[in-house]
Amino acid sequence: MLGRVFKKPQRSKVFYEALMKEIEDLGLKSLGIIMFISFFIGGVIAMQTALNLENPFIPKSLVGFAAKRSIILEFAPTFCSIILAGKVGSYITSSIGTMRVTEQIDALEVMGINSLNHLVLPKIIATVFFYPFLISLGMFLGILGGWVSGVLSGLFSGVDYIEGIQSDFKPFLLVYAIVKTLIFAFLIATVPSYHGYYVKGGSIAVGRASTQSVVWTTILIVIANYFLTQMLLT
Repeated sequence: MLGRVFKKPQRSKVFYEALMKEIEDLGLKSLGIIMFISFFIGGVIAMQTALNLENPFIPKSLVGFAAKRSIILEFAPTFCSIILAGKVGSYITSSIGTMRVTEQIDALEVMGINSLNHLVLPKIIATVFFYPFLISLGMFLGILGGWVSGVLSGLFSGVDYIEGIQSDFKPFLLVYAIVKTLIFAFLIATVPSYHGYYVKGGSIAVGRASTQSVVWTTILIVIANYFLTQMLLT
């Protein structure tokens, strides 16, 4: 499938229009849920960390440090990607699957158009190039949510939290998070596309394929997360 996907697009204008549409559908329309979840989950991470630091000898700045590491290493790239796999993956499978069962893909093939390249390549490029920005925004809002939760709840001060964020900062952790995001974005675009493109049957089959695509995308993200962590951090 990927061999046909990565062939040169036939008409650049049509491809550009499809790419802009996919950036809007797969990226811009996911901004709201990522911003909302990142902000509040960041607050929860910071509060739970503060509540578990009951020893007076442990500095409160450790809350900011732990929240920063948790959000950058795992929450933003992995948890947000799993959310996107559910939201975006089901949309990709259902849209392509509906085109398959209504014979729109067959019509494209009859016209001599490489349907895989026309339908899937814009989705891959849109997710791979846009999701790093989306995940970076999730990191920022998660850390900001932790600061806001500490100031409002009184569990720790904003100064201590910022001190913890600044302490022992390693730029490679951001590189690690972006690399994971790129791999996960590729999986989010390709696995649901595969399930949608090769679906057989009617509308019920499309619904089953959407469920399968979300499950398999999530499984592959978790497995890839394990191996990427082992290769890049150990």
